[in-house]
Amino acid sequence: MKRPKRYLITSALPYANGPLHLGHIAGAYLPADIYVRYLKLKGEDVAFICGSDEHGVPITLRARKEGVLPQDIVDKYHEMIKKAFAELGIAFDIYHRTSDPLHHETASAFFKEMNEKGEFIEKEEEQFFDEQEQQFLADRYIIGTCPKCGFENAYGDQCEKCGTSLSPKELINPKSTISGNPPVLKTTKHWYLDLEKYQHEWLEKWIDSHKADWKANVYGQCKSWLNSGLQPRAVTRDLDWGVPVPVPNSEGKVLYVWFDAPIGYISATKAWAKENGKNWKDYWQSDDSRLIHFIGKDNIVFHCLIFPAMLKAHGDYILPDNVPANEFLNLEGDKLSTSRNWAVWIHEYLKDFPGKQDVLRYAICTTLPEQKDNDFTWKDFQTRNNSELVAIFGNFVNRTIVLTHKYFEGKVPACGVLTQFDKDTLAEISVIKGNLEKSIENFRFREAIKTAMDLARLGNKYLADTEPWKVIKTDEERVKTILNVSLQITANLSIIMEPFIPFTAEKLRRFLNIEKLNWNLAGNDDLLKAGHQIAEAELLFDKIEDEEMEKQIQKLMDSKAANEIANIKVDPAKENITYDEFSKMDIRVGTILEAERVPKTDKLLKLKIDTGIDQRTVVSGIAIDHKPEDIIGKQVSILVNLEPRTIKGIESKGMILMAEDASGKLNFVIPAEKTTNGSGIK
Repeated sequence: MKRPKRYLITSALPYANGPLHLGHIAGAYLPADIYVRYLKLKGEDVAFICGSDEHGVPITLRARKEGVLPQDIVDKYHEMIKKAFAELGIAFDIYHRTSDPLHHETASAFFKEMNEKGEFIEKEEEQFFDEQEQQFLADRYIIGTCPKCGFENAYGDQCEKCGTSLSPKELINPKSTISGNPPVLKTTKHWYLDLEKYQHEWLEKWIDSHKADWKANVYGQCKSWLNSGLQPRAVTRDLDWGVPVPVPNSEGKVLYVWFDAPIGYISATKAWAKENGKNWKDYWQSDDSRLIHFIGKDNIVFHCLIFPAMLKAHGDYILPDNVPANEFLNLEGDKLSTSRNWAVWIHEYLKDFPGKQDVLRYAICTTLPEQKDNDFTWKDFQTRNNSELVAIFGNFVNRTIVLTHKYFEGKVPACGVLTQFDKDTLAEISVIKGNLEKSIENFRFREAIKTAMDLARLGNKYLADTEPWKVIKTDEERVKTILNVSLQITANLSIIMEPFIPFTAEKLRRFLNIEKLNWNLAGNDDLLKAGHQIAEAELLFDKIEDEEMEKQIQKLMDSKAANEIANIKVDPAKENITYDEFSKMDIRVGTILEAERVPKTDKLLKLKIDTGIDQRTVVSGIAIDHKPEDIIGKQVSILVNLEPRTIKGIESKGMILMAEDASGKLNFVIPAEKTTNGSGIK
């Protein structure tokens, strides 16, 4: 492939209905930022484009739930997401939004151009309609029983319990989430993109042409969809939030969010070009440009099949050259889930770990799910920081700068006669740089960060082997050469670490008292001239203690428990009984005198209880939650006039009252203060 004149790099537009978490960063944003920083260090012409996806049903659902307008939701989360990206060092050239008038104008014009070319199929079909609310129901506005697993609250597009993709008409007993009423079927008109036609005309051949250069997971998913046969896909829907369909007699219809959102890349590029005196068409409509989409695997079909079909059908746009999608990042062995609040939220991390943006960037980069799902753990995060950033990278830089100040007043010493070991060490810098370039340019960022750290390892080993703190006693000239070599390695680190941990690279440049250096200078063994004054040493990284990790893990556990409690399904009330029926129940306070396990059972305890009127035996199924020795002397509430029942050969006379919490644990229902045995409970 010929070298492009310019690059257009996009990251998937995050949905503006919630904050960012680790999975987002690992999927579409950190890899893109690393790649873009690398290109810009090389002096390439790059436009790095992203923005908030602000249309679609989940936003209207959240707005309805919170009692606000959809615009209020997207305004809140657009700013939160934009701030989190900036603080983490994800350096977009523009972070735009699809609620912007320029985007509405761009998406409308795109639709009209395709419509005028006859690229859409217009057809009528029956869709669910809420008669009380007088509106058609999008998939997420319909719930019902899943036909696959029987889950009673499956959405019209997917069952979140078994994961099956559904259509609203497949649901058993569907009902509207707005009114709660069963919907009716009503005819409506929509526009469809004829993907089936494109597949046979050119799309399949185009995908096959990328078999060698696209990631296997991306190509494989595309082929799976193609092998199943693409079908026409609606580009409009009945909704009041989004880009209005720009044709007559289409009131109450908007562009489907999957059609509208990727056009956001184009509108964002237009906004950026206008602000920077550029021509946006150079990036989108010139064969000299290279378009690359960074996404997560859930967006592969849209960016590799559907959006290219849109671009090709429109006729004026280049197609993506590569779509290096990542798989999913899990958290502590469990799938990241916003609904279950099982996540590390970026805005919370930045608050809990001020100044440690690069630690997170480094830890995520080393665990990127490039070919398969991978797992982020706080233990690994701590190890990466303490054993690699602190013990290798930070240790090398600190020793180099401290020794330079100690022996030569912070001035770069002149390089003397190089030994073969010195020459081999300096030559290795260029080898590392070359390997690093191959890794980045082939989107192998886990491999790349390891290669970059190899330079810090090289420096650390060089210092350990040459031992300038010992040599200084007998050969000062030799120490000058050793520290000159070490400082050249340090200066090279400020270049090659820039794409991965930019805040650290900037800090390193301050230590060395230098400006940002071009990538092409990496590998040079004369970046710092003799006599150049460097600054005093500071620590590049701090150790992270166990207590901090325990706090984060406990935070996850607390969040998980709170979510389970919040989502516990409470059984409906039983049929009403009369007061006379209730008054027949004789519930009293009693004290457990003896407790022992019932042999050959897991759940049963044999209890001897003083009821105030007698001492009686009760068999109770509480052994899983309560040890016999722990409950002797405990007061309980006991139904004393329950008809006796024989359980495992033991006559049980009564029943103690227990409450079951969200986790299923049984807890005693007891009086707030110690009470006389036999006291009635009314």
